[in-house]
Amino acid sequence: MQGEFYRVFGTDLTAVPGLSALTVQTLLSEVGPDLSRFRNVHSFVSWLGLCPDTKITGGKVMDRRSRRGKPHLARALRQASVCFHSERGALGARYRRLRSNLGAPKALTAMANLLARIIYALVTNRKAYDETVFAPLEAHHLERQHARLAKTAKAMGYSLQPIPA
Repeated sequence: MQGEFYRVFGTDLTAVPGLSALTVQTLLSEVGPDLSRFRNVHSFVSWLGLCPDTKITGGKVMDRRSRRGKPHLARALRQASVCFHSERGALGARYRRLRSNLGAPKALTAMANLLARIIYALVTNRKAYDETVFAPLEAHHLERQHARLAKTAKAMGYSLQPIPA
């Protein structure tokens, strides 16, 4: 199936962590090989129902939930996001950060949103998946984490030794 998916989409979507042949087959059956009917990635994610739908009235946020959309593909992407719990790459680290801040259900929806954005970018640009795109983001996160820990330690009265490179 992998070769057939490459022929249809122009890229190997099964190379993306979490995307199995069954998930890509669900994408093909729900959307088809051409994503040009969506104006941009935002409309694709909105059609899937993986974006926030904030209801504001009188200047107050009344409700903040995911939108309703195509349940089959959105459900498949959420299910594909479950594998990020034990993934060692940048996507796994992102899922674990989101899960600690938001909780598991919202983190799964956020990762499904990210998977949908990755799929859209790969199919429209016909490029291969590259994990090194996330390296600068992870380096920036690690730098911020070290600075936050140093600030906390200094506030507690500890002196810090420079981290060897």
